[in-house]
Amino acid sequence: MDHLKSSDPEVYASIQREVERQNDGIELIASENFVSRAVLEAMGTALTNKYAEGLPGKRYYGGCQFVDEVEDLARERARALFGCDWVNVQPHSGASANAAVYLTVLQPGDTFLGLNLAHGGHLTHGSPVNFSGILYNAEYYGVEADGPLAGRIDMERVRDRALELKPKMISIGASAYPRDFDYEAFRSIADEVGAILWMDMAHTAGLIAAGELNDPMRHAHIVTTTTHKTLRGPRGGMILVGDDFENPFGKVAPKSGRTKMMSELLDSAVFPGMQGGPLMHVIAAKAVAFGEALDESFKDYSIQTLQNASAMADAFMAKGYDLVSNGTDNHLMLIDLRNKGITGKDAEAALGMAEITVNKNMVPFDDKSPFVTSGIRVGTPAMTTRGLEEEDFVEVVELVDAVITSPNDEGVVAGVRERVRELCSRYPLYDFVVP
Repeated sequence: MDHLKSSDPEVYASIQREVERQNDGIELIASENFVSRAVLEAMGTALTNKYAEGLPGKRYYGGCQFVDEVEDLARERARALFGCDWVNVQPHSGASANAAVYLTVLQPGDTFLGLNLAHGGHLTHGSPVNFSGILYNAEYYGVEADGPLAGRIDMERVRDRALELKPKMISIGASAYPRDFDYEAFRSIADEVGAILWMDMAHTAGLIAAGELNDPMRHAHIVTTTTHKTLRGPRGGMILVGDDFENPFGKVAPKSGRTKMMSELLDSAVFPGMQGGPLMHVIAAKAVAFGEALDESFKDYSIQTLQNASAMADAFMAKGYDLVSNGTDNHLMLIDLRNKGITGKDAEAALGMAEITVNKNMVPFDDKSPFVTSGIRVGTPAMTTRGLEEEDFVEVVELVDAVITSPNDEGVVAGVRERVRELCSRYPLYDFVVP
């Protein structure tokens, strides 16, 4: 980055400080990961200069022959990775991919049923401060407060809610749910009430692609995802359809008069419905990441991510931490800190001083506000990418526990910070920090 260093040393210095932060600290935010040098390089190319509204072979601009090649590669690799019929790789984010689904399936005021944000759901699944809750009638299912399914979704209760509400769409997916989903049961409920079934696999896409979690593609009508998180690509979104189907909404192509397929409606919802020109440099980086995920080594990475999460969950519970649902099936765990006498906000701040990055998070049936919270969310994808294995994550739990036990002891925090840097030095990340 010599040109940046000389032309804008202020921006360069901030970037380098962030690289140093990533290199020197333990990253436990479950939605974050570290991309490869190849993905970084693909994003920093001249493809950022090119407008390419439309689809490969059907652009509204000239000079798109080479970006067409890149987007076709991304689509081809995504189809191979997830075994789907159709994919659109243009959404700028998971949220914009989700917005395209709403635009396709619902009219303002229509009812849909999704997982409550306070129970681990996502902002775009009906939060009243989000477009999904502002424009549409969002109703919720949640997790159980107690009993054998405490912290888990009871599919009988989901069915009862669906029969009561008769929603036009049922959504699956979460940002803080540590268990796998029963897609077959969800599809049965959707069919019973005549609803479209949509799965947002943003958090678990990489683990699904590797075959390590249940596959929604055979059951959901529409699937969306981000392309980072466990998929380990650039920040972006994507929409997939397993078996393309004739849309049930009576929408027809104006010239031919034929009923449009779902893929055509979703393509139109992305562009021109939700956004203009796609980010071709990001799509190139998506193609690189999908190629990496098709390699057998990515399956090994996904298996290790799950093994690390299981070891971490066991280590936390052995130290008396209250994990929502008493464990995890995936890459993350949600920790209720009320029995430790510290809020999520204070835990996040104290751990940050020790260079351990987590995020405060509400837990089901929380008695604190979203700005304070009773819990933290932690995950293993990023540090697994760096090479940490089960015994390392047990050590990480010891470091986290030391800080949470004595959050105001500067000596303890400083000692943990030194141990964090020593651990990270064993697993170097990027090598382009200023000497």
